[in-house]
Amino acid sequence: MPDKGEKNKAQKIRDSLPSERLVYAPAVQQALEEGRAVVALESTIIAHGMPYPQNLETARKVEAAVAEEGAVPATIAILQGRIHLGLEPEQLHYLATAPQVEKASRRDIPLLLARRQDAATTVAATMIAAALGGIAVFATGGIGGVHRGAAQSFDISADLQELARTNVAVVSAGAKAILDLALTLEYLETLGVPVIGYQTDEFPAFYSRESGLPVPARMDTPRDIACCLAAKWQLGLQGGVLIANPIPQAHSIPPKQIEAAIEKALEEAQAANVRGKALTPFLLGRIARLTQNHSLFSNIELVLNNARLAARIARAFANLPESTTAR
Repeated sequence: MPDKGEKNKAQKIRDSLPSERLVYAPAVQQALEEGRAVVALESTIIAHGMPYPQNLETARKVEAAVAEEGAVPATIAILQGRIHLGLEPEQLHYLATAPQVEKASRRDIPLLLARRQDAATTVAATMIAAALGGIAVFATGGIGGVHRGAAQSFDISADLQELARTNVAVVSAGAKAILDLALTLEYLETLGVPVIGYQTDEFPAFYSRESGLPVPARMDTPRDIACCLAAKWQLGLQGGVLIANPIPQAHSIPPKQIEAAIEKALEEAQAANVRGKALTPFLLGRIARLTQNHSLFSNIELVLNNARLAARIARAFANLPESTTAR
């Protein structure tokens, strides 16, 4: 057990965090102070998920989509060892073009801050930053999960553990299609994470609307989802909620078509011994080439779709009575 002095030191570090470690963009800070809707956005999709210039164009479009729905976008990244909640245009451009931006999950954050490095935030790291900054809703493309072959590799994304411990709602097009979706849902159940299908009874498969897997619960309005978030956190049930939002039909790729590309990309990754943090960017890049960029365009559209829904949920949550939204 730590002694009293150690506890006091830890508390001092925690108390100093907002001023020394967090940097709020003015619009984000003002919105939070006024109790208006804010949507957190990850930056890994900018630095590691798409090629330039699509990554920068997508980042700008996603922020615009959030703003058009009446919420304030807060793209999150670590720059020079400080967690930024909301980025300026030149910072977005830097993330989209810099060759040596790290990829940050939970375990990396203290190292990056101590070394004053730059990093794009994964789903897990973005959730942590959003929770520290008082942001309840986060939009991404797809979460990480249980990788295919995890029984041998033990490759399970930290995103799932973060959903179990951090009070942030995550809007995504399900989990990335390169994963074992059935095992990902099983693991989320084990962790006690609510999974809500937005206007769907089927868990979406990222590029495709269909996976053949049922969602545990369905909700059809942003307000219903906001009420669920309020009920969970008011009861002191720690952890997030996954809102599974299917890609629009016009941009959905038939499951058989995308599965063929995924299988080929997985074979190439195994042959090249690609694993760990490098695996997902490698697979997404190969799938884009194998589908002649169809998957890339679908990725962009699903992120925009998720950003719009996240903004509507954030607005609904902000409009609930204050006594019901304590986190």
